[in-house]
Amino acid sequence: MSPRELAVLLTLLAEARELTNAELFAVAGVTLDGTPRRRLNKLGLVDSTKVGRALVHELTEHGAQWCTEELARPRPDKSGSYGGALYAVLAGLHRHLENSGQLLTDVFVPDVAGQILRKYTELTKGKPDQVRLAELRNRLPHIPPVDFSDAMVLLADRDGVHVRAEADRKTLTDDDHAAAVVLGGTARHLLTVEAVR
Repeated sequence: MSPRELAVLLTLLAEARELTNAELFAVAGVTLDGTPRRRLNKLGLVDSTKVGRALVHELTEHGAQWCTEELARPRPDKSGSYGGALYAVLAGLHRHLENSGQLLTDVFVPDVAGQILRKYTELTKGKPDQVRLAELRNRLPHIPPVDFSDAMVLLADRDGVHVRAEADRKTLTDDDHAAAVVLGGTARHLLTVEAVR
């Protein structure tokens, strides 16, 4: 496995979600295209699907199993100090999983709050503007509504994050009502972030 392919596999594992090449690059500084993509697809480790103009990559069950096996492998020759440190971490993770009886997929779960904040920042261009929760949910369709709501409850407890009700309830659409998060017994429809953390 090339370092690039290994980086893609471990990134898809850690993110626990589908990623476009742009998202892979933002998270890990790597993309999956050309020969490496075809190789990982042929090996059944990654599924790549064209969505619009973008390729979306997802780790398969076989890919997750390969990553689990990689935890116990020795450090590859010529992997350098970063590779040595990575394999030391992987070996420690392997020991933890063996001792706890957990699976690798139990450890890596999607960072829903992080995805919401990244989408908020993209929509507002980093400014502390109000964004409708319905807009965020529509832009993050892969996140189940329950997970989105749970993440919003966690975000609401952070300094500088405000989840507010729409003052003019007449302007609320069916999407706004469906996307609302209930905090303190009140349906909230808007997100404002003073400083993304």
